[in-house]
Amino acid sequence: MSPVSQASSLSQSRFFDVKSNDNGKYLEVYSRGIEVLRLTALNKGTAFTEIERIELGLEGLLPPVVVTLKDQVIRLYNGYLNEPDDLAKYQFLRAVQERNEVLYFALISAHLEEMMPIIYTPTVGKAVQKYSSLYRSPRGLTFTANNISRADDIVSNYPWNDVRMIVATDSSAILGIGDQGHGGLAICIGKMALYTAGGGLSPLNALPVDLDVGTDREDLRDEAGYLGVREPRLVGDEYFAMLDKFVASVKKRWPKAIIQWEDFAKDVAYAVLERYRKEIPSFNDDIQGTGAVVLAGLLSACKMKGENLVDQRIIVVGAGAGGVGVAKVIQDGLVREGLSREEARRVMFIMDEFGLVVEGISPDEYKKPIMQFADTYADWNIDGEIPTLLDVIENANPTAILGLTGVSGLFSQAVIEGMARQSDNPIIFPLSNPTSNIEAIPEDIFKWCNNVHASRENCYPIVASGSPFPDVLINAKTHVIGQGNNAFIFPGLGYAAVLGECTEVTDSMIIESAYALAEYTVENYLESGRIYPPIADLQQVSEDITVKVLKLMLDENLVTREDITIDNYKNKISENAWKPEYLPFEAASS
Repeated sequence: MSPVSQASSLSQSRFFDVKSNDNGKYLEVYSRGIEVLRLTALNKGTAFTEIERIELGLEGLLPPVVVTLKDQVIRLYNGYLNEPDDLAKYQFLRAVQERNEVLYFALISAHLEEMMPIIYTPTVGKAVQKYSSLYRSPRGLTFTANNISRADDIVSNYPWNDVRMIVATDSSAILGIGDQGHGGLAICIGKMALYTAGGGLSPLNALPVDLDVGTDREDLRDEAGYLGVREPRLVGDEYFAMLDKFVASVKKRWPKAIIQWEDFAKDVAYAVLERYRKEIPSFNDDIQGTGAVVLAGLLSACKMKGENLVDQRIIVVGAGAGGVGVAKVIQDGLVREGLSREEARRVMFIMDEFGLVVEGISPDEYKKPIMQFADTYADWNIDGEIPTLLDVIENANPTAILGLTGVSGLFSQAVIEGMARQSDNPIIFPLSNPTSNIEAIPEDIFKWCNNVHASRENCYPIVASGSPFPDVLINAKTHVIGQGNNAFIFPGLGYAAVLGECTEVTDSMIIESAYALAEYTVENYLESGRIYPPIADLQQVSEDITVKVLKLMLDENLVTREDITIDNYKNKISENAWKPEYLPFEAASS
């Protein structure tokens, strides 16, 4: 039985229930007539059979021809192709989702590699910025300072009784575009779609949440059509009092739910994670998910070079929540590979806007575990009190540089050529999203490295970016640009946590997901020059991660669901995975 059918003795919703008989699963439907066609989880459109139309009061409300789900996908895909630009395509797909949930997921699953840049990065960044003007249909829940006292009522308003995964944002640090107020809900909607299309989570177990604590952007507050709270952001005790009530209401209504904290600014991201991770199973995708996908890329790149992770000296540029999160996960990977915690710190150089993050100088507590020791650069010849990025490149013998700044063009020609002088095959990951915020364009990285390595054979950078980029052709050789996308991590990690009904998402689960992704890539794609798999493999990658993380959870006694054991967990994963298919409907007896 899937998580959907285990919720309790309650119906899955007030509109229908998922049931089984000798012929398999079916929906017992309590709604009738036009209400069935208006409910996105129930609507089959022209695929309702003649008997279903009669029993559910749909006769005369639909065109007379009955078509298949496959026919519907073909028709909608042709409509999708006719849309004039990416944002129009995004709106087209969201409209499908708000009409027919199964059809939406059948469509994007059939064209996942093509459509993922539309429903997720980079197009979702534009949708976030234009959220109020694009708004058409409600989805998810929104909590504000004005309604949080009624949080129990708000969660009761949501129609699904067995929510297992919540993606929640306060919209304070969306991608690389910063404070987006109420618009951040679009990110949560996109990530929930990938949990289903990539990870196998039922959309009936999913909930996107906007924690609208206001915005510090006066232009948003003054915008005539803005749909969010027109107040400065809550801070301090008021902020956490609101989140406390949200978490308490979630635990009461959906005791098996897991929260993915999404796009929180660095000043609260770590505080939120640490405050709630043991109270309710939760993780922060920007801190831990990004860290896992970057670690996986480093592991694959090391295999490509014939080296080990412990052989690398790594610069992380950007010390916000994402950058520090990446540094912490990589540090954990170095320790797993055999270094001591101090040794791991000494081979990593974290840069913020002031220069190298150094123990005893940087005041930020959340950076403490990844700060460099001052004696590391005691014999360097530098002009200032602390080393600059170019100082670190010149003196630390780095082999890898990772960009998580959101600052377009930060990896200048001098930076890239400096890395090329330090390494024959420098690992260069400009990872910031959306595309307009990337630290360097991959084609430029290859061109600038070639300035240094032009006369040397097989001396090329190993490049991955956060958004998709075309392959680069240089010296008659084609180089695939890997996409270090969090979507390779969170659907599989989150689904393992949901399926095993864990009480905490542990650091070991995060690291295991990184190694699972790297192992998949090395086994299937390393010979073709890839350090990340293609997006088309997302479902298989997610399943591999779910298998390995759930196995770890069993080994570490983190699984609380009694019917999942070491002997059957692989079968349970496939049995429980939701697929976009129309179940038969039966009208409930009155």
